[in-house]
Amino acid sequence: MKTILRLAVLGVFVIAGFIFIKGHWKEGKSKLIHYGRGGLNAVERNYGAEADQVATDFDLPANYLKALIALESSGRKPVPSRFEKHVFQRLKKVRDGSKKSYEGIDQKDLKNASDEALKNLASSWGPFQLMGYQCLQLGITVADVRGDDAIYWGAKWINEEYGKQLRQGKFEQAFRIHNTGSPTGRTHDPSYASKGLRYMDHFK
Repeated sequence: MKTILRLAVLGVFVIAGFIFIKGHWKEGKSKLIHYGRGGLNAVERNYGAEADQVATDFDLPANYLKALIALESSGRKPVPSRFEKHVFQRLKKVRDGSKKSYEGIDQKDLKNASDEALKNLASSWGPFQLMGYQCLQLGITVADVRGDDAIYWGAKWINEEYGKQLRQGKFEQAFRIHNTGSPTGRTHDPSYASKGLRYMDHFK
């Protein structure tokens, strides 16, 4: 009788342990999806409807845009800016005449720009983390790319820069262009493009 009782008690502990481990595994998996994989739910919640709309407007894949938002800003709203000191130094040289141009920006584009203005141009903004100087290519201001229409202007820039590759299904190239400016560019995070492709599957 005592043996049966001991076995019963042991069985209860085994089952309880299994439930505990299973619960924590599910919690860990959930955290991986919600946080470790770029805040995918936050992307849909904060930007999903807008991304779907601009995808239609510009004939771009909505799941690519959402994956890019996950990579670049983790779906946060508002999105903090990121200052790039090396970009600031290069833009300053262009403004001051010791460098001819940078990323298509020449001295006439930066005429009378203060150091503070250059810092804004040398920072990335919004859910797609566009660089401030890319606003000059769009004929808009930094305030536009970090404001209420950030998704629209980001999608417009994407369409103009590499929309063709997206419509051809060259998604890995597209991620590399966005991150490095080149379809074969070496991203700072070696898994940047592969993560993007996985996120695209999630948002399909």
